[in-house]
Amino acid sequence: MQAIEFQTTIKNGIIEIPRQYLRNLSNRVRVILLVEQPSTTTANLIDQLLAHPVRMQGFRPLTREEIYAR
Repeated sequence: MQAIEFQTTIKNGIIEIPRQYLRNLSNRVRVILLVEQPSTTTANLIDQLLAHPVRMQGFRPLTREEIYAR
């Protein structure tokens, strides 16, 4: 058995197979659907920043000495 992976949009209940794979398919195939779940908007701010850090030009994190300086 050969595995082929591609992404597509289901239209009217039909999954269109890209042309480059059609010639290698026989009449019988096994189909496994992996459904992408939409991202949840309930993530807290820390989770959002960890997933998508803010980039700032010239930013330099504090050193350990700077953090604990009095």
